[in-house]
Amino acid sequence: METKKTTRKATSKTVAKKAAKTPAKKDAAKQLKDLFEDSLKDIYWAEKALVKALPKMYKNATDKKLKSAIEQHLNETEIHVKRLEECFASLGKKAQAKKCDAMQGLLDEGKSIMEETEAGPVRDAGIIAAAQKVEHYEIATYGSLAAYAKVLKEKDCLKNLLATLNEEKKCDQLLTKIADTAINSKAK
Repeated sequence: METKKTTRKATSKTVAKKAAKTPAKKDAAKQLKDLFEDSLKDIYWAEKALVKALPKMYKNATDKKLKSAIEQHLNETEIHVKRLEECFASLGKKAQAKKCDAMQGLLDEGKSIMEETEAGPVRDAGIIAAAQKVEHYEIATYGSLAAYAKVLKEKDCLKNLLATLNEEKKCDQLLTKIADTAINSKAK
């Protein structure tokens, strides 16, 4: 009879055989500060892309509460962009965006959902699902960035990142409430 330890070792060896190490690029992050700055560029691009995408979601939404939530979050997202610019400034860096493939994929999926649903409650439910995927990505990103800022003792950045993280969580909760109290039932 195999023990858990033996099974774990066998599984680890199997995984190691199937996976190859990914070689680092020439300009790869060597320190946490490098990863932090690179991640800031990524989320800066993501937030700016979201500023462009939210009006399309607003235009395609039909539920008044959903439209209001999207409009409110657009205003917050514009503030998020400014906070990131403040963060770059506190680091002595110029605000710079680097394409965020994750956000691009999420926005593409949101566009696809709108194209594949009829206007009304079903599309509204799809818009909420797409928006929550974006919020979850942002929550994960801002949580990680805040943890990095704390370790790096970047107090100004930390304050801004935590403020944004809090707003992203509230937006996700609001979208859940809107979906649960009205839209999902209407979309049946």
